[in-house]
Amino acid sequence: MLTKEELLAKAKKPAQEAMRLHPFYRGKVETVSKCAIRTFDDFAIWYTPGVAEPCKAIKQDKELVYEYTNKWNTVAVVSDGTRVLGLGDIGPEAGMPVMEGKALLFKYLGGVDAVPICLDTKDPDEIIHAVRLLQPSFGGINLEDISQPKCFKILDTLRSGMMDIPVWHDDQQGTACVILGGLINALKIVGKPIDDIKVAIIGSGAANIASIRLFLAAGMRPEKMYVVDSKGILHPDRKDIREQQVEFADKWRLCQTTNAEGRRGGIPEAMKGSDVCVALSRPGPDTILKDWVAGMNNEAILFVCANPIPEIWPWEAKEAGARIVATGRSDFPNQVNNSLGFPGIFRGTLDVRARTITDEMCIAAANELAKTAEDHGLKDDYIAPTMDEWEVYPREAVAVAMKAQEQGIARISATPEELMKKASAIIKRSRELTQSMMKEGYIAPAPPAP
Repeated sequence: MLTKEELLAKAKKPAQEAMRLHPFYRGKVETVSKCAIRTFDDFAIWYTPGVAEPCKAIKQDKELVYEYTNKWNTVAVVSDGTRVLGLGDIGPEAGMPVMEGKALLFKYLGGVDAVPICLDTKDPDEIIHAVRLLQPSFGGINLEDISQPKCFKILDTLRSGMMDIPVWHDDQQGTACVILGGLINALKIVGKPIDDIKVAIIGSGAANIASIRLFLAAGMRPEKMYVVDSKGILHPDRKDIREQQVEFADKWRLCQTTNAEGRRGGIPEAMKGSDVCVALSRPGPDTILKDWVAGMNNEAILFVCANPIPEIWPWEAKEAGARIVATGRSDFPNQVNNSLGFPGIFRGTLDVRARTITDEMCIAAANELAKTAEDHGLKDDYIAPTMDEWEVYPREAVAVAMKAQEQGIARISATPEELMKKASAIIKRSRELTQSMMKEGYIAPAPPAP
């Protein structure tokens, strides 16, 4: 058992290593060839004059772009840098390391080729216009780290029939999907039904708004939710939200549908007597205090997911009486970071060329994520698969692709067996490609830590 000092030192190490290794590699992704180049004569096939023939074919039938180019497997990771991790509005250049990291996870975990694109604008209409212009080159769009409330407008506008390719906001749908998957299993462990629990929701940003939407679809009761924003618990008398209900429509709806007890106050009042706390708020530590955790019901479940530091250190939450604690970090047990969701969800979406990514597809992925962990054996410090249990990604892909077909939004039909074979092969190739390049020295070995 590590001491508190050792745990703190361990928690700080990723940041220290990031500052050492980012300048060493000067980026995390690059473009490499995927076609055979037998001799220089092959460039006449891949470029001029031969390339004119597939160009003419696509001109006659635009759907052939999925067959003749890599559009079928390419996603744009688009951000304006206004809400990066727990750092806030740091700008598009400062957001690039995160978007590159996202592209790396897309490729290694889902076999998806992703391109980081940071836009030099904060105007939602300009972002919408830019994404529309990118559409011919990509099979999907992943919106990332865009502040609210404009992130809702951007996503809803692009998904309103404007685009022929799927657009999703990972900070909303991806985070919500993985938290739901972890919560399903945590509730199994403590033996509490989802429709009978009291839940404190700390933070009312994009991720928690989307999480609430999925929670309700999964059976949670809104009257037993206590949602807290920066000014306190939501309730019908929140004049500040009522006066901005057009801009904050989701928050105003929650003021009217949650908190049947009429609780007032802040985080401690919301957490008191709750069974579950889902926090995606201000980075900690000490955003949530031990005394507040102690005031929760027995067998309490905490999801403290702020980045880069959770609202309370997991060991402190356990000392205060929590039974199950999850965070967004990979260096603690029970990671419920969206990296467990988006690679598999996009894999399944691209494999059937779905036109959008629905909540039902996300719930299907959440249930499959939960089932994958359950198959390995649930316990207090294992409620979700880890990223190295890579079978979760093709399993999610199949669940998502089948749901897309069921909903009539897939352009391609395939059986579960066909989808599993395809997704597994693509993901396996991606992982082995990286390992092979490391073995051959094409990816330089990381220098040892001092």
